[in-house]
Amino acid sequence: MLPVTRVLALGTWLVSQSEATPSAPTISIFQKPPGVIPPGGSITICCICQHSYGSFVMYKDGDQVPVLEQSGSMAEFSISSATYEDRGSYNCHYLVGDTVVARSTELEVFVEELCLPRPNLSVLPGHKVTPGADVMFRCTTTHPSTGCYLYLEGQIRAQILPRERGDYNLSLVQEGDSGRYSCQCYTFNASREWSAVSNTLHLVVRGETSAQPHPALLFLPAICHILGELEKRI
Repeated sequence: MLPVTRVLALGTWLVSQSEATPSAPTISIFQKPPGVIPPGGSITICCICQHSYGSFVMYKDGDQVPVLEQSGSMAEFSISSATYEDRGSYNCHYLVGDTVVARSTELEVFVEELCLPRPNLSVLPGHKVTPGADVMFRCTTTHPSTGCYLYLEGQIRAQILPRERGDYNLSLVQEGDSGRYSCQCYTFNASREWSAVSNTLHLVVRGETSAQPHPALLFLPAICHILGELEKRI
């Protein structure tokens, strides 16, 4: 039978281990503004890591990008006056010394002529909502037989909007869903044609949320149960 002091010490050690265990760094890559860009357009490719003690290296189709601006936990590569040669697959590596500790996913950059009319993006019930609300984005275009993508700046993946309405429902939104949204449409024929990117809407999710308990509190029920069992045996 463990003394009460040892049980409490064990609980404290478990809490400290859960807080102190380091996690492997992760790195994300995204394009801003998002979407297919026309020749002559401009974008910035961003790489972000939650650590700031290393360095970034960016690759395009396996070749290192020579000019990369780094500041703290972010690195950026700017493309101005884009050409078709800027199309390709980009990814980032995060290095500590000469060792690669994290690799991003692949980001595909598309440079195409934008022939379709620009769509309009709207949001219901509005661009300011509270956590737990349901939000609907509507991408409206005057061109028939098109599909559309919904973009969130900072995310590499886009949502495909239904063909029949161009609506996207976001249920039970949280503060993490806040951000700059836009949409872009395309034709379904073999020689796919693209629209320009729509207007940008800034969704703000803000309000009172329940406080998260300190990690130590997660161990209290188990510790109290053990203490209760010990008292029964004394």
